[in-house]
Amino acid sequence: MINIALFGPPGAGKGTQSEALIKAFNLYYISTGDLLRKELAAETKLGLEAKSIISSGGLVPDEIIVQIIENTITEHPEANGFLFDGFPRTYVQCYILEGLMNKLNTSLSCLISLEINEEESVGRLLRRGITSGRIDDNETVIRNRLREYKEKTLPVLQFYKDKGIYRAINGENAIEQVRSDIDKVVKEELHRFPAHVVLFGYPGSGRTSLGRELAKHYELEFVATGSMLDAEITRQTPLGEKIKSLYESGALVSDEIVVPLIEKKLEESKDVRGFIYKGFPRTLVQSYILDGLLRKRGTNITKIIDIEVPTLELIKRLDARSKTDACMPYDSTTAKIVQRLQEHETKTVPVIEKYAQIHGVTKVDGLGTFEEIFERLKAVLKKSIWMS
Repeated sequence: MINIALFGPPGAGKGTQSEALIKAFNLYYISTGDLLRKELAAETKLGLEAKSIISSGGLVPDEIIVQIIENTITEHPEANGFLFDGFPRTYVQCYILEGLMNKLNTSLSCLISLEINEEESVGRLLRRGITSGRIDDNETVIRNRLREYKEKTLPVLQFYKDKGIYRAINGENAIEQVRSDIDKVVKEELHRFPAHVVLFGYPGSGRTSLGRELAKHYELEFVATGSMLDAEITRQTPLGEKIKSLYESGALVSDEIVVPLIEKKLEESKDVRGFIYKGFPRTLVQSYILDGLLRKRGTNITKIIDIEVPTLELIKRLDARSKTDACMPYDSTTAKIVQRLQEHETKTVPVIEKYAQIHGVTKVDGLGTFEEIFERLKAVLKKSIWMS
């Protein structure tokens, strides 16, 4: 997720650039004014509270504004991030946003400031007034607005300069150049952190082959717990001997063994573009472990995909696989196949449901040829901001 605060004085072109940013990076637009008007129109609890305050001549407090923003963010897990316009407006609101981002396990990625001098701003707005007929586009009102912007905004800009996430853009350039400069800033921010894609799907959905091909195509690391465990056995390490013993006894490999292997993989792959996880997390406990591992590194899950295949088709595929060299231990009988599918249903589906509430889960049709399914997966990842 990337979260951007877009700043600029009146006439800097924020509206034009906001539209381009939202479309290019699948961001959800957050304008406190727009959100407040929606709450008022829908007569929600917060909207009614705000209406009462406005009716009495008061200003809507930050207490209400921050709740509206939080609700908006949590209601749109499908977004790749959020574009804040008009918030934070004050130094105090900077801390409010910091606290909100922390609560939601994310952060403000950068503040982009479209910078133009006062005379340019006045000239643009006066020209706009001629065509728009807006009565507030006269020089006296414009200069008052610019003075108010400077007084309120300078402390906010300094706050983010001190944090090191302030990015200045020359807003006096042509629209296309400004857009290109903004895109460059956003992509630089995206490349600071590797992508983390979790690939879900029932046994037989093709996760392994599809995941490996996606990793190869996008130059990502493929993280499959089964492969890592097998590698330890092949290398005949002490840990491998322990894993082999567990396999032979029919016991499950514990998280105490799996987690250090994943952590080691992340540590050894510091300069990669990202990771595709297959087979982890399988359980709710493992989902919390993965979240913790990523948060420890200052990042989180980028995309979650669930490959959907009808049950009868899964059984058909697994039965066919049982007659090949790719046969898995649970492919040997129909009873074992059904048992494995039921295990996924009881242990892993709740993980997917949890992530659907927090991050959003993209469902992909797993029927068709390998090439057709692969193209669908590529289409999903192309819509992700880190692949833009």
